[in-house]
Amino acid sequence: MSESERNVGVKTNRSKHLLQLMLETADIQIGGSDPWDIQVKDERFYDRVLTHGSLGFGESYVEGWWDCERIDEAIRKIREADLERHIKHNWGFALAALDTIKEQFFNRQNQKRATEVVKVHYDLGFELFRYMLGPTMVYSCAYWKDAVNLDRAQEDKLDLICKKLRIESSDRVLDIGCGWGGFLKHVAANYGCSVTGITNSYNQCAFARDFCKGLPVRVLLADYRDPCLVREGRFDKIACMGMFEHVGRKNYRTLMKFVDTLLIANGLFLLHTIGRCTGTGAPDPWLERYIFPNGMSPSAAEIARAVEGLFVIEDWHRFGTDYDRTLMAWHANFETYAEASAGILSTGFQRMWRYYLLANAGSFRARRGPQLWQIVLSKNGTNGYCSVR
Repeated sequence: MSESERNVGVKTNRSKHLLQLMLETADIQIGGSDPWDIQVKDERFYDRVLTHGSLGFGESYVEGWWDCERIDEAIRKIREADLERHIKHNWGFALAALDTIKEQFFNRQNQKRATEVVKVHYDLGFELFRYMLGPTMVYSCAYWKDAVNLDRAQEDKLDLICKKLRIESSDRVLDIGCGWGGFLKHVAANYGCSVTGITNSYNQCAFARDFCKGLPVRVLLADYRDPCLVREGRFDKIACMGMFEHVGRKNYRTLMKFVDTLLIANGLFLLHTIGRCTGTGAPDPWLERYIFPNGMSPSAAEIARAVEGLFVIEDWHRFGTDYDRTLMAWHANFETYAEASAGILSTGFQRMWRYYLLANAGSFRARRGPQLWQIVLSKNGTNGYCSVR
């Protein structure tokens, strides 16, 4: 063995020892027998994680360097133990800090770059999302208060939003970032009112139009900043579900002004979004690179600043634990899809998607990480508004 090889071996052993000690504080063992323990397949794993943090952790899983029976529980434990604090000086956190600086000085979610996430994620293919999301085709947190399965939980979430918005048959309703049209179809079919949706995904737009065929629904291929939308006139109710995470802090106020322009004086606006507990922060490097390019969850303070002087906050509902259950249901559906697509999906894609769903479920389960909020806003205050749960 050469001296350089011995030096590499010594460095790897040190990294292994350090990472083992850190994981033990989270009750995670390397090679242990608990379902949340990590089984290392490639010794390069240790240096990769200590060098690149959460980015290296996710990438090394996708590349098959380690396995874990319960990734969701491992991530929950890592989150609750705040292990990232112990390796805050590594390159992974330096990259996260750089992302924070970029958010402050550059608009990474400007109109030109808004479709990057569409190409990487939302246009992956109809079959994947049909299997994973189920018949509602809704890609945001479900509401599990009285539900026992995903389909019912999504229907309950859509109805919850309608009740919070006090939707009536005479209303004109706008859905900003309408996805595959699940909310559009629900509102038009159950309330009989006129509904308009906007999306900047050509595939989603085409699907939503067919999905809502025969109903009073219009789907526009447009960005929320497109001037043409002003010609649509004013709406009685406006909803934005699972889209605000793609807006970026440089554009929060812009979107709120857009809503203010299109909402009637006594109308209501509902914002359904993932949020974060801290006032500063960057997206997870792995999630931002491989799943949601340019994504950024807002803090409560950022939302409050964005609506100041434009809206009155009528209600702020938190149910982030429901996202854990939603993600686990999506994961179960994805595994069924992967089994049905054997020989079509690459191993790397399957591992990437599995890690995305399970790691996020664990993050929501920990409660110290991402949150889920539904916020009801009015332009001038609504007398007698009662919160709906």
